Parts: sequence; structure tokens; C-alpha cells
Amino acid sequence: MTVGIVMLVHTALDRAELVARHWVKGGCPVVIHVDKNVDDAVFTEFQTAFDDLQGQVLFCKRHRCEWGAWGIVAAAQSASELMLKSFPKVSHVYLASGSCMPLRPVKELRRYLASRPRTDFIESATTADVPWTVGGLDHERFTLRFPFSWKRQRKLFDRYVALQRRIGFRRKIPEGLVPHMGSQWWCLTRQTLSAILQDPDRPTYDRYFKRVWIPDESYFQTLSRLYSQQIESRSLTLSKFDFQGKPHIFYDDHLQLLRRSDCFVARKIWPKAERLYSTFLNDDMAVMKGAEPNPGKIDRIFSKAVERRTRGRPGLYMQSRFPNNDWENGITCEPFSVLHGFTELFENFEPWLAKMTGARVHGHLYHYHRVEFDGRQKHFHGALTDNVKLRDYNPQMFLTNLIWNTRGERQAFQFAPTDHQAMSWNLSRDKNAQIAVVTGSWAVPLFQSNRNFADLRQEAAELQRIENEHLSCLRSPYGKARVRIWSMADFIEAPMEALQTVVEDMTGKTLGRLAEAPRMHDLTGFGQFLQNLKNQGMHPYLMGDFPVDPPADNNVPQPRKPYLVR
Repeated sequence: MTVGIVMLVHTALDRAELVARHWVKGGCPVVIHVDKNVDDAVFTEFQTAFDDLQGQVLFCKRHRCEWGAWGIVAAAQSASELMLKSFPKVSHVYLASGSCMPLRPVKELRRYLASRPRTDFIESATTADVPWTVGGLDHERFTLRFPFSWKRQRKLFDRYVALQRRIGFRRKIPEGLVPHMGSQWWCLTRQTLSAILQDPDRPTYDRYFKRVWIPDESYFQTLSRLYSQQIESRSLTLSKFDFQGKPHIFYDDHLQLLRRSDCFVARKIWPKAERLYSTFLNDDMAVMKGAEPNPGKIDRIFSKAVERRTRGRPGLYMQSRFPNNDWENGITCEPFSVLHGFTELFENFEPWLAKMTGARVHGHLYHYHRVEFDGRQKHFHGALTDNVKLRDYNPQMFLTNLIWNTRGERQAFQFAPTDHQAMSWNLSRDKNAQIAVVTGSWAVPLFQSNRNFADLRQEAAELQRIENEHLSCLRSPYGKARVRIWSMADFIEAPMEALQTVVEDMTGKTLGRLAEAPRMHDLTGFGQFLQNLKNQGMHPYLMGDFPVDPPADNNVPQPRKPYLVR
């Protein structure tokens, strides 16, 4: 009993020759199918290279192979028929490609299959149970027609599929067949394979599968269910695919990974992976493991690779996803704080907050005139500059870069209606943002300024409109940021409690009562200022129910309470 190897070769014929010779050296006859797309002169040279192995390496009839088309199945049929006819002692036929490579000694594969003489190793699952179909076609690949090439005639392919769906066209599946799918790389017993190839109904089955999409993943997988006595629904070939359905290519730096898989064969090997070819095709390096093939041992690594490719690291963008909005895995990489309205209320608030929390506290990073870095630096980590044109070219990426470049250090910055508002929605949907807002505090600088009141009223109305839009973003049901909002009137009633909350949110610790607090600006007369705005027709509602200070002339001295003297 022995194992016959069917090789489907398309490219890299020099590597295919090395692998074929390795199979023969291990005691396995080889039948090679060379894609008809390969130039005849190149094929002849390749065929001549095996003159010293006549009788051990044979070449079958050539077919034109194209991805997703019938040619690959026809090639496997022709090569398998020649194998069964020419080598009567073959008990199993192993289908491989020219880019496949044995990972374990060939003798160990032969021994493994000899101990399982009636077992067929072919991945075979119904369409309802297959999670890896890519492209939106699962059961439809068996009920629609696909006369056009998916790669060369993509528009015709898509339009013809849409037309069939629109008119309700459905092909009839041959009686007795239940469509199954799986990896095209199988290892079948002689009995099962010969039953498939010699079935009286084979013309009917072939005619049907010629119009199935990607028939190499369903033809043998479906028909083996009719004849196999015992199916192991798995492939002995390690073949991994990415999220787009494209096969992973193994390079030299995957050497240890391939060894850990314990699989007999791996696909797809990079033709220039000199280290892999010199290692696995060297008999001196071959070690008999006796272990069961277990690709699941490295599935975790592949899953992480796919996740890294599709999602990336939080706050770090990659070229393949950068142009697509909302494809990022988090806008920023670490928590940060946004303080709205505090510098307007307190003197020297930034250094006080830095002292209390140990964080890096910036000014208004999105100020219209310059980027107010901590200490008003002109440049910051990662070559960030205070130039507003560079910042405003992509305001979101400016913040993303700032947080990424300062990993391990908490960042905080001020925000106000007088800043560039392009970041309002981005801040709201960033799960790392912790935002504290004192609404209406933008009016304090106006109150302190000595300007024409008509101009102040107009500016106050505009700032209130901007802040109201910003608050709508923060309160959106789609927002992910942690937001705390106080009206100015509520904040001034108990400023220490609010400051305590801000500090604890930034440090992540429950602290005792704050020992010191920043000095609040003198707000004497502020209530009257708000009343004057109302009198001029502007309603400052974001401050809350702020009390109006009584005029000095109306201050009536309160009578003293009587007391007794003994």
C-alpha cells in the first residue's frame, strides 16, 4: 500500500520539480497536471527534467485552469484517472498543488494513511454550516449559472447574477445530491475516488458542476458523501485564508509556525522562501513525530493576524483603512480629558489641575489662532506643531497623534465655543474621552471685557448657539464619551464637589476632600450682566438660573436681632 500524489502546477515550475522529487524519494508516485496557460516550450522543458524518473512521475492531459472555473476539477479528474490506472498499488490519492510543501517525512504520511485504510480526508460541510464563504454566494452558487469569469469579466458576472435573481431563475440540483463545500485539497481512498470517477451518472454530475461557482470546492466534497464509508471532514493540508478569502502565503519567517502545526503538508509557500525549502525538503532535518495533525494549534495566531489587519490597534491607523470613515479601532489609544469652561471661571486653572492629577494639562488645542500646548510650547511630542493650518488639515488625526505620541501620560485640554468646532462629534463618539462641561461660562470673558455692549450681545448669541450645538453632539445617543455637564449656576453653588469629581475621573482614584482649590474670578455684577443681555433681547439660558445681584443703592440694612444682657 502506498500514497499517490496528484500535483496541480501553475507557476514556479522549478519549485514544483523539487517537491515532486521529494515525494518520489519518499516512495510516492506522482502525476502532474500543468496548466494549459503555461507556454508549451516551458512545459516541454519541465517535462524533460523528469526523464530520470520515468515510470515514477507522469504527466496527464492538460486543461486550462482559471480560478472559480471548471478547469481545476477537470485537471484533478484527469490526473486521478491516470494515477489509478498506472499505479494499482496506490491506496490513497493525495491532491496537492505545485506550491504545497511536505512538512513531515513522507514515510510518516504513508504510515498514517496505512493505519486508516478506509478513511477519506476531505473537508465536506453543507452550505448552512460553512462560515468561510466570501462574496455573498453560498447556496446560490449551486442554483444559479456562472458562465462568466469572476476575475476577467466581473461586470458581466455581477449583472448576470443580478438578472437571475430578478427573474427568479433556479437550477435544479441533480436528484440524490446534497451540496457540500470545503477545501479543495483532499486525500481520498482508491475506492471512493474510483467510485466518483466511474459513476454511470458522472456526465450528469459534470454537466451540472460546470456551471457551479468555484466547483473545485464542491465537486469532490459533494460526491464523496455518496460513496465514502468513513469521512474525516478535515484536510491534511494546512491552508489558511484571510478575511477576503485569499490564501495566506508562508514565508521564511513562518518556519517555526509551520513546525508547530504538525500538519503533513502546507500551502501556499512563497517560491523564494529558500529557508523553508531547504529545511523541509532535507531528509536530515526530518523528524518522525507521530502526532495528529492539529492546525488548531496555530489558529489563534492567524485569528490575531486577521484581527490586526481588519481592526488594527486602537488609535493607530493603517493605510488600508485610513480613507474609510469609522473603520478605525478607536479614534484614540488611551483615555484623555476635555475640560469645557473651567479656564473661563478660574485663574491659573491649568497648573492647578496638573498639580492635583499629575496629568499633562494643555490649553485650548483647537484655538483658532494657535495650538496651546502645555507651557505654550511651539512643538510637542511626535513633531506636532502649534501651526493651526497643519492641525486643521485633519483635526481628528491631530488629536489621535497627540494621544498616541504620549502613551502612558494622561492628557487633558480645554475646549470652548471660541475654538474650532470640527472636533465636537469626534469627541462625542470617542470612548476614551472624558468630558466635563460648565455651560455658559463663555460669558465670563465677555463680562470682564470693556467693549461695546451691542457687540457683546451679538457675540454672546453666537457663542450660545455654538455651545448648544456642541452639547447636542455630547448628548447624542450615539455618543460613547463619558460626559458630565453642569450649568454655570449649579457649578458655582458647589464648585468643590464638581472639581473633586473632575480630579477623581482623571486619576481613577477616590480621593479625600481637596486641600486647595483654584481661585475663581470675581463674578460680582455678573448676574446683572446677564439681565442686561436679556433686556437687550438676547436670552442667555445655558447659564441656568443665575441670580441677579441687587443694585448697591437698594441694599437695606437688616435690623439686628434683639438679645438679652444679664
